Amino acid sequence: MDNQEKEFELFVRENKSTIYTVCYMFSNNKDEVDDLFQDILVNLWKGFASFRKESKIETWVYRVSMNTCISADRKKKRLGTHIPLDINLDLFNETNEDTQQVQLLYRRIHQLGLVDRALIMMWLEGLSYDEIGDILGISANNVGVKLLRLKEKLKQQNLNSKH
Repeated sequence: MDNQEKEFELFVRENKSTIYTVCYMFSNNKDEVDDLFQDILVNLWKGFASFRKESKIETWVYRVSMNTCISADRKKKRLGTHIPLDINLDLFNETNEDTQQVQLLYRRIHQLGLVDRALIMMWLEGLSYDEIGDILGISANNVGVKLLRLKEKLKQQNLNSKH
């Protein structure tokens, strides 16, 4: 194994959680998540040697991961393949009230469009508005406006479900 392969292996270990987080925002089907993860690794490998470090490595990982998942979703829609969302992840097997709230939140997030879903996911992961803007190619102010609208939309879904 050469140095670049060793570097990439370490890089993947350090960023595996971020990549899986993005994959799970686009699908809850384990096989599909594994496929997305593999596609992302291929795309990261292709760009690894030429990454110019003009942005933070985390921003680059998010951007490649998001673009790969969005492209896969578009391709899936174009091909007419339908895979139902299955929110029954192992992490949600518990039945306590907090877990049920998390499940409800994720079901509502999955009803959003791809970019909106990605925006909420990155915000929940604790990324700054600047980082989210860099990843999505929009200004930090635009991130704030979009997040405010999305939060209101999610609140409205909550109000509508209580009636």
